[in-house]
Amino acid sequence: MIRTSAQYHQQTSYKRHEMAGHFLDWENQPTVSKTYPGVKPVRLPGEMQFPHTTLCNLLKKDRARNRTPLSLGIEDISRILMLTCRLTARARHANGEFYYRTAASAGALYPTEIYVAPQGVNGIEDGLYHFSIAHHGLSLLRKGNLFPWIVKAVQPMSTKTPLLTFFFSAIFFRSAWKYRDRSYRYHLLDTGHVLENLTLAFKAMSLPYTSSYDFDDYEVNRLLGLDDFKEVSLALCQIPGNSPLQGQTDEGIDEIPDHMKSASRVAHKEIDYPSIREIHTAGVRKTSPSEPASRMVHKLGVSPDTWTKIDAPPTWPETTGYAETVFGRRSRRNFVLEPISQACLFALLDALCITESESNSTSLNPYQSISTGFLISRSEGFEPGFYLLDSYSESYGIIFRESIIEKMAHVCLDQAWLANAAIHFVFMTNPHTLDRVWGARGYRYAMMTAGMMGERLYLVAEAMGLGCCGIGAFYDFEAAEILNLNTESRLLYLVSVGVVKGLKRQKSEVGGQRSEVRLKKGFH
Repeated sequence: MIRTSAQYHQQTSYKRHEMAGHFLDWENQPTVSKTYPGVKPVRLPGEMQFPHTTLCNLLKKDRARNRTPLSLGIEDISRILMLTCRLTARARHANGEFYYRTAASAGALYPTEIYVAPQGVNGIEDGLYHFSIAHHGLSLLRKGNLFPWIVKAVQPMSTKTPLLTFFFSAIFFRSAWKYRDRSYRYHLLDTGHVLENLTLAFKAMSLPYTSSYDFDDYEVNRLLGLDDFKEVSLALCQIPGNSPLQGQTDEGIDEIPDHMKSASRVAHKEIDYPSIREIHTAGVRKTSPSEPASRMVHKLGVSPDTWTKIDAPPTWPETTGYAETVFGRRSRRNFVLEPISQACLFALLDALCITESESNSTSLNPYQSISTGFLISRSEGFEPGFYLLDSYSESYGIIFRESIIEKMAHVCLDQAWLANAAIHFVFMTNPHTLDRVWGARGYRYAMMTAGMMGERLYLVAEAMGLGCCGIGAFYDFEAAEILNLNTESRLLYLVSVGVVKGLKRQKSEVGGQRSEVRLKKGFH
């Protein structure tokens, strides 16, 4: 029985000579768009203007300048969801057509689902809705004022009644079909990708927001009508309104009918991997820390001799605006052996240093749950080597001077294209520290935060005309050894960045432009 982050990470680690053969059951491939029997999604407005700004402006924007809106309309919901999770590119293969999305996903399996609860939003009745990405519409699941139950479930994050609450869940089998018991890692990373897009949409629209990984899991699952053997809630975000917060109810909310819960099934034959449910269940209850939180950068067993302040440019060398960047994001891995400019590297580091602990309801900052490093092979003004990033002091330091990009490609299941990347960003943690500070729920903090930072790299790289691709599959112990981490610490996520061939010529098919994409390993 898995009870801790360390146990789950250890049990799902890949070992080079101990991996059994695994063949995908293509006849039982899971669907990637959730549908409810008998419920026709109400289409959201599709033609609209998007904010004209850059990622640099958004990420550096002072959230105190955001103002609570007097009102929101259904057009605002549509705009937020388009910028968060939209179909963007089409792939053609033997079994038909497949659509990719704005947010990266391991194996293009898209386990994350979005639910929306509006309260007093113009053009849409109060209730709970599921977002149907295939139709860009909302499926009504519950009618009426649900706020008393939302307050009961989410442990209020504001003194104001929220105008909108966004819930995020993961459907287990979507990722488990390919990644088996390791797939909980991808459930969390992928949800982090989507969350980063959502918070950027809020900033672009100058909307205040709060987000949280902490809530009553069972109450939220019941509210959303999930079959929590197959699908579970992982995170939520709210836009506060102007009316004062009212009290919660002591009554339980009615169960959603079983035929509605059955929408969590995504394949005819679903295999259960108990370790996924065990690690998730282990983190359902918050625990009292046995040690105070401290920055993960000090828990890995590696430390530079000196730290150097990041010489971040006031503006980043972006070639596309925010909305165009989001809709044009792809996993691009056709790297060429060219260095990236120092300005681009500093922009990427600058982006990773922007954290917002106040956006989370927990008293402990989730950004403390991970540490970031970067492996340089080719970058102007930098020696090849392994560097550590301290996002709080906005500085970096070198751990050792040796290019290990090729070694890391070998560790990442021998994916040779990784050796051509200019930089590998590595997100690391100490799972034992997670358990001591946050309990098993800390695994959610670490992996979803790594996913948010990974999506940020995707977008900033895209905006500067660079390629980017994330990797969650690697030989875990070999990766820790190459990075010289202590025996407790592990790599969680690797994101490669570099110059790619022909980026300027690639266009999105959605919206009247065309792009042909191929399904490969990794995130898409």
